[in-house]
Amino acid sequence: MKLTVHPGRPLAGRVSPPGDKSITHRAILLGLLAPEPVEVRGANPGADCAATLACARALGADVAGGGESFTVRCAAIAEPGAVLDCANSGTALRLLAGVLAAQPFHSVLTGDESLVRRPVDRVIAPLRRMGASLWARGGDRFPPLSIRGAALSPIEYRLPVASAQVASCILLAALAANGETVIQIPGPARDHTERMLRGAGVPIETWEGDAGGRTVRLAGPARPRGGRFAIPGDFSAAAFFLAAAAATPGSDVTVTGVGLNPLRTGLLDVLERMGADVTRENVREEMGEPVGDLRVRGAGALRAFDVPAEWAPRMIDEAPAWAIAASAARGTSRLRGAAELRVKESDRIALLARNLARLGLEARELPDGLEVTGGSPAGGTVETGGDHRIAMAFAVLGARARGPLTLDDTRNIATSYPGFAAAYAALGGELGDGAGVRAR
Repeated sequence: MKLTVHPGRPLAGRVSPPGDKSITHRAILLGLLAPEPVEVRGANPGADCAATLACARALGADVAGGGESFTVRCAAIAEPGAVLDCANSGTALRLLAGVLAAQPFHSVLTGDESLVRRPVDRVIAPLRRMGASLWARGGDRFPPLSIRGAALSPIEYRLPVASAQVASCILLAALAANGETVIQIPGPARDHTERMLRGAGVPIETWEGDAGGRTVRLAGPARPRGGRFAIPGDFSAAAFFLAAAAATPGSDVTVTGVGLNPLRTGLLDVLERMGADVTRENVREEMGEPVGDLRVRGAGALRAFDVPAEWAPRMIDEAPAWAIAASAARGTSRLRGAAELRVKESDRIALLARNLARLGLEARELPDGLEVTGGSPAGGTVETGGDHRIAMAFAVLGARARGPLTLDDTRNIATSYPGFAAAYAALGGELGDGAGVRAR
């Protein structure tokens, strides 16, 4: 489905993003493991989390409700009668692998044409060391992922890269292991799983390491408690509107009820270094996660800024939003330490560079990042690669383009932000259907 964005006035207004996708996935899986029901409110309603809910049902969970509010009850995880389809969600596949590694049956995880190109060898290695048997396509590199569960042993494991998905996979498996599992994370990576398990009564400890990393220790076997979980707004979804506001003088956008986990908000630090006016308001804690409102105003032209490589893990999903801010800054900005972007739903480094250049901006691929020189984008057609974050990034760029900008495929935006177009229009974005029809 094509979408055309027309140049318009600076964005202004208030918007509430959907529930955090990462935390919603984890809450669903907690419902599989807890002896009591897990009640989820404010969940992300996108297709990725719907795929995780469908997998939970296939594994014997009773799911009442759906969308933003549901309850998951599971007396015991059951062998699925078919292959588990994780659709486009790498989080669903990698975290489910940790749960299934401890189950006494055979299961297979797969997904769409994008997901089966994303690597799984990083979760295979530690789960094999714990005692499970796993196989994957292409020399154990790509899904489908076949798992034969077993009685697991604890391990000490140092991740090769700072990956929240891999750490979470091991932690979920460690719940069934008899003894202490210790994970060393060599840099900043999301800690949602640790916060959620700790809040659910699991004996888990964390202490800081070098280069922003940390060590996590979980004593198993352990079962998390159920309960009610209020999901904060998704910072990664909000990031596109915040970056667009920072990039355009006169903009004034407030995002309400959004998660402010410091391991997720590296983009805010970067926008402030570039000269954006960022205000944090009504900051509080809900279910162990910091939450608040963010107001970003386009106070003037942004300054170029080189993002330190050690900051990249704290803004890996926000890199497309960063590129849009960088495209408006005076001078050349650089992002390094982000090689992980090449194995997301698309090769995001290549797509960002190619599309920015197509719109008349200077952009150069780096092996582990991107170099962007600010300028005035022309209109034109953008190749999204079926990637929701590429689509949303160039949609907001269209607000300051010199002519209409058409996205060739926006269907996958629904994986994380089904209401994106409506929220954009409410902030003043001028959108069409690819045939010149405008909507405000």
